[in-house]
This record gives sequence, structure tokens and C-alpha cells, in this order.
Amino acid sequence: MKIRLDRTVCDGFGTCAKHAPKYFSLDDWGYASLEGDGAVPPADRDGVHRALLDCPVHAITEIDSAAE
Repeated sequence: MKIRLDRTVCDGFGTCAKHAPKYFSLDDWGYASLEGDGAVPPADRDGVHRALLDCPVHAITEIDSAAE
């Protein structure tokens, strides 16, 4: 699984950092940043997928690895 975060869409709800703190950090204003290159190993997939689904503004997307 590979993900992308669109910081221009993020509204700072912070649910991503709650579900997957290893992959998302929050800046001083509460906006998310993606940690690393977006690659998610199978062991961490559930938390990251939950972050993707719970983002109220859909700032997190899964990238089709085959398309790259």
C-alpha cells in the first residue's frame, strides 16, 4: 500500500495522526504532514487505512502502485 497526503486539502482534524502516528504528524497549527515516502508495509496497513477512511476532507489517498 502506498498513500499520498494533499496538504492543501487538510483542515487539521488530526484523525490521521490519531490512527497512524508513525505515518502522520501534526504541525503547530494542527495540519498533517506525511512521514516518509508514503509506503506502508502490511503490518501497518489497518491503522493507515483507518486514517484514510476517517479523514473528513479526503486529504489522504491510496496510490495505485501498478500505475507508477
